[in-house]
Amino acid sequence: MDFQTRARRIRLLLFDVDGVLTDGTILLSPDGTEAKRFNIRDGTGIVWAQRAGLRTGVLSGRASQATVHRARQLGMPIIYQGVSDKLEAFGQILAEEGLDAAEVAYMADDLLDLPVLGRVGLSAAPANAAPDVRARVDWVSEAPGGAGAARQFIEAVLQAQGLWDGVLHTYLAEHPAR
Repeated sequence: MDFQTRARRIRLLLFDVDGVLTDGTILLSPDGTEAKRFNIRDGTGIVWAQRAGLRTGVLSGRASQATVHRARQLGMPIIYQGVSDKLEAFGQILAEEGLDAAEVAYMADDLLDLPVLGRVGLSAAPANAAPDVRARVDWVSEAPGGAGAARQFIEAVLQAQGLWDGVLHTYLAEHPAR
């Protein structure tokens, strides 16, 4: 099945965090608190996906308050983090959301993500994902993680679903050509 066909079935976009929504860098302060750098364009893409009717969420092996804060800022309803078995957590997400695996897309970057990437309806990776991940997914972004990879993936899914023109029209309607 080709990308377009797979993408048209997607109802939920899931993202790994470290290495996908961030560049994978974790800044630790002397008191043990951590900070992460998220790309604003990825966040904007997530908001567009939600406005277009897609559900969004994160599925991360690491637990982080920064992740919770960012996901809540973006209105992402699904936040699974600190999970040691991502495939088990994925099964819980499917049950809670009432979805079939074919209706879910997952973008991830490392080997521990392979079990979920192999089950979803549409798998994706950033340009700088582990080579064995890039070789096994349906789609690879031109951008690295934390630098617009999620945004590119979201745009590709919205285009395949015929929803991109609606996103674009929102901005063109606000500022008509002169």
